[in-house]
Amino acid sequence: MSKLLTCAIIDDEEINRLTLEHYISLTGSLPLVSSLDDALQGLEYFRAGNRVDVLFLDVQMPQLNGLDLLRILPDPPIVILTTAHEDFAVDAFDLRVTDYLVKPFDYARFSRAVQRALLQHETPMAAAAPAPTAAPAPPDNDLFVKVNSKMVRINFDEVLYIEALSDYVVIVTEKQKYIVYTTMKSLDARLPFEHFVRVHRSYIINLKRIEAIEDGAAVVPGGQHVPIGKSYQEAFFSKLNRI
Repeated sequence: MSKLLTCAIIDDEEINRLTLEHYISLTGSLPLVSSLDDALQGLEYFRAGNRVDVLFLDVQMPQLNGLDLLRILPDPPIVILTTAHEDFAVDAFDLRVTDYLVKPFDYARFSRAVQRALLQHETPMAAAAPAPTAAPAPPDNDLFVKVNSKMVRINFDEVLYIEALSDYVVIVTEKQKYIVYTTMKSLDARLPFEHFVRVHRSYIINLKRIEAIEDGAAVVPGGQHVPIGKSYQEAFFSKLNRI
């Protein structure tokens, strides 16, 4: 890489900071400008007007964790999360982090994260100033969800419906079912699409994929029937484009 990206580290564990500092020292195009041991210091650092291109940020820290720091900062830099836990991945991708490094990680994995940061640093420049006559960008139809031990990107245009299953939800497409450890309420709040409608205490349906409505149920491709609860019918039918 030829372009310089200034960077900072925020991590409360010294061994982790030292490891990152060593990896950064091996990457000549990544000058380190600050290495801090808690998120409160990081908050003051950025509030003082300091800027970096890339922030290596731990999640679990006392007083203020890394995710909360990101929520507070009005204009955070490119963020690469570093954590010993996979449990925060969904929240991390909701906050548009560039990469999620699970400790311990080696230099090769670190380098791939830096490469992604470089690509992200370059691409927003072209997108930041669209022509005055340009059409609005389409909504982001993808969402990362945690399936077993990995993050999976799902295009929600392909989703038929979502079903609650105890402490899990099942996201159903024509080709596959994804079992995700989350609640229906939590997932419902993450769906930024008007065409996803709650039709039952246990079901959310994609209005664009409904083929028919019969016997109190919506029929989706494959002939599957999704029940429409009585208390949800008024809101559901008001959303339909019907004659």
